[in-house]
Amino acid sequence: MIRLTKLCLLALAASVLAATAATDTARLSAAQLKKAVRSDSISIPTPGELFAALEKPGKTNWSAQYREPIPMTYRNRAQIALNLGGLVADGFIAVEAKDSQQVKNIGSDIIKLAKALGVSEKLLSRSSSINEFAENNEWDTLQEELEATQNEVKSSMQSHADQDLVILVTLGGWIRGTQVVTGAIMQDYDERSAKVLRQPALVRFMQSKINEISPELRGEPLVKDVSEQLGEIQKLVSFPPGKAPTVDEVRKVNEAVDKVMTEIESKELPK
Repeated sequence: MIRLTKLCLLALAASVLAATAATDTARLSAAQLKKAVRSDSISIPTPGELFAALEKPGKTNWSAQYREPIPMTYRNRAQIALNLGGLVADGFIAVEAKDSQQVKNIGSDIIKLAKALGVSEKLLSRSSSINEFAENNEWDTLQEELEATQNEVKSSMQSHADQDLVILVTLGGWIRGTQVVTGAIMQDYDERSAKVLRQPALVRFMQSKINEISPELRGEPLVKDVSEQLGEIQKLVSFPPGKAPTVDEVRKVNEAVDKVMTEIESKELPK
C-alpha cells in the first residue's frame, strides 16, 4: 500500500512529476477517515489514503480501474485544475498496480496540464525521476518520493496566488479517488471496505471550500455544477454510523461520482 501523508491533495500533482528528499509521513486508517472532523483541521484524504483505507481482503485489481486518456487541450483553468486532480489519482492507481508504463503515461499527461496552470519549471524539470523509478520497479522508493514533493507543489501554486486552483485540484482528486474506490468495492463487495464511504462531514467541508474561492471562478458553470452535485453526493454518503452501505448504495455513490467525472472530463462545458 502507498505510504500516506496528511495534507492537501493538490500537492500530489508533483506525485507523478518529481522526486525530492523524503518527508515525515503519517498513516491514516479507515477508522480515522470515517470519524467526524473538525472544521478548522479537517484533512481531505488523498487518493492514496482512500485506496489504503479500503482494507480489502485479497488483492485489489487496480488496473481494472484505469480509464481512457482524457483530452489535453482544455482551455478553462477551472476545468484544467479539476482534471489535474483526477490525473493525480490515476497516478496513484498506476503505482498501486505497479504498472511502470502507465505511471509514465500519466506522468506525461500531468506535466501537460500542470504547465497549462503555470506550475514552476523547477518542479516540471524533475519529471525524469519518476521514469527512472518506474523503469527500475523501485516502487517503495517511488512512493516515498511521490509523497515528498507534496508541500513543494502546494507552495508553488500558493506563491502564485492560486489557492483557488489548489482547492479545485484537491476536489478533482477526491472525486476521481472516490470513483475508483466505489468501483473497487462493487467489484468485490466487503462490508468493512464499504464503510470508508461514509464521509458526509468531508463533503460538506469541500463545499465550504468551494464557497471560499473567488466569485468569478465560483460562478463558472462547471464549478457551479460540481458544487451542486456535491450536495447530492453528501446525501448518498450519509450512512448511519457503524452501518456498512449495501452494494446498491455503493453503486449509487459510484453513479453519482461517475456523472461528475464525465462532466469534468467533457470538452463541452455546462451552460
